[in-house]
Amino acid sequence: MKKFVLHQEHTEPLTMVGCGILRKEVDYLIRTHGWNVQTHFLDSALHNYLNRLSKELNEALQEHEAKGEKTFVFYGSCHPLMDNYLDEHRTCRTRGQNCIVMLLGYERFMQELEKGAYFLVEDWALTWQPMITACFGNNITVVREIFHSSHKFMLALKTPCSVDFSEAAQTAADFVDLPLQWLEVDLEHLKQVLFEAIKQRLDQATT
Repeated sequence: MKKFVLHQEHTEPLTMVGCGILRKEVDYLIRTHGWNVQTHFLDSALHNYLNRLSKELNEALQEHEAKGEKTFVFYGSCHPLMDNYLDEHRTCRTRGQNCIVMLLGYERFMQELEKGAYFLVEDWALTWQPMITACFGNNITVVREIFHSSHKFMLALKTPCSVDFSEAAQTAADFVDLPLQWLEVDLEHLKQVLFEAIKQRLDQATT
């Protein structure tokens, strides 16, 4: 868990509980802009396991609420009961269907999706094969059929925080037998999404 101090008009601390898929990018933005937000990141593969996502998200929110901390959530519509959880904990979440929409913006996301893109970020690339086989099994033919049914290529997203994960990305693309393309992405849209969530939570009545 990391904490960065805000030196601006709003000094009330917040705790962000959310997906670790864009951990480096989120931490970078918090640090760069001096937001008074500490982070509690969960496993980036939880969206594949709805029961675990429900359990771990609610437990994390309860843990911080028990300490009197004011929370918000860094997730998209990753669980069918997400809005219920937000209501139960009297909190809010970042705007966007998923983390890729938060990073790219809805229009660019849809443009690439309509072309047949499967979006690959660094965190997934580095844990690709065990993550995919744990979810879909070890039959490579079946795994490839699943990906080929919806996608024409893998689009690796490189942000200013990314290391060189070209080898891992190529290995991931080869594993599902999809051609690999690259897209360099800035953090402007993600910054706006985070800022809006922080402002929304600060504007809510204290809980």
